[in-house]
Amino acid sequence: MKRRAGRGGRADKVVAELVGGAARSVLAAAFAAGRVRVNGRRARKGDAVAPGDEIELDDDALDRRPEPVAGPVEVLYEDAWLVALAKPPGPPTHPLVAGDRGTLANLLVARYPECADASPDPREAGFAHRLDMGTSGAILAARDRDTWSKLRLAFHEGRVRKKYLALVVGEVTRAGEVSAPIAHDRGRGGVRVVEEGMGLPAVTRYEPIAPPRGGFTLLACEAETGRMHQVRAHLAHAGHPIVGDQRYGIAVAGAPPVIGHFLHAARLELDHPHTGERLVIEAPLPEDRAAALAALGLSPMARDVPRA
Repeated sequence: MKRRAGRGGRADKVVAELVGGAARSVLAAAFAAGRVRVNGRRARKGDAVAPGDEIELDDDALDRRPEPVAGPVEVLYEDAWLVALAKPPGPPTHPLVAGDRGTLANLLVARYPECADASPDPREAGFAHRLDMGTSGAILAARDRDTWSKLRLAFHEGRVRKKYLALVVGEVTRAGEVSAPIAHDRGRGGVRVVEEGMGLPAVTRYEPIAPPRGGFTLLACEAETGRMHQVRAHLAHAGHPIVGDQRYGIAVAGAPPVIGHFLHAARLELDHPHTGERLVIEAPLPEDRAAALAALGLSPMARDVPRA
């Protein structure tokens, strides 16, 4: 694709206007991969563009549709409108750069190709929310655009209850709540807990499922809000980082090995966007998490999450 810049400004903003509808992350990846050129020269996001400059963008840089990749995927629930999968720890929810084939979205569209058209950004493959790479558990995707819109609204309005299991460092003997704003940490990436009046409000409740074992505690957590990295950042802020969390946690001797970090989306509860039926979708623990709990003598069952 070659076009002339209609006005001047930062290269990323000029390109965003020219192509329209592309997610910022997609354009950022295109710049990082050297797929954007201005007057024949590789451009960076912050380069200055003058009116009339020739902008060249590789056509495949905007190919955001995940490539179908056949592979095992655990379906927790499906009907004519939506599907719930069990995400394993490790892979991203959807591609971060064009051509990425190792994501849950690649597996999803191989089995449910209509999901690629359900979300405005086909890269998202109909997923109505996401889980971090190192997080496992239940995740919802829509099979059509109307269902995607309804699911997104339900998440935005807090009508989806999200319950997690987290194995944390330290001994937690009573239930608690972290109500602290969260803001993007532009310096180090991820997020950070900030003072009141800054960032976005966020609330996480937690409760020990069993007495601590070996200096670790298994918690049931509920995220009242849905900020990026919320549960991870909040538990670390409370002094009990999640086992295996390299961004917000610490290395602790005796911690059982896990893939990613031990945060598991154990259950989603919501009203069906079309029938109104109350859905309770539970995801069993992956083998590495179950083995970690067994080594500590703790129950590995997702049903141990309190229902109150």
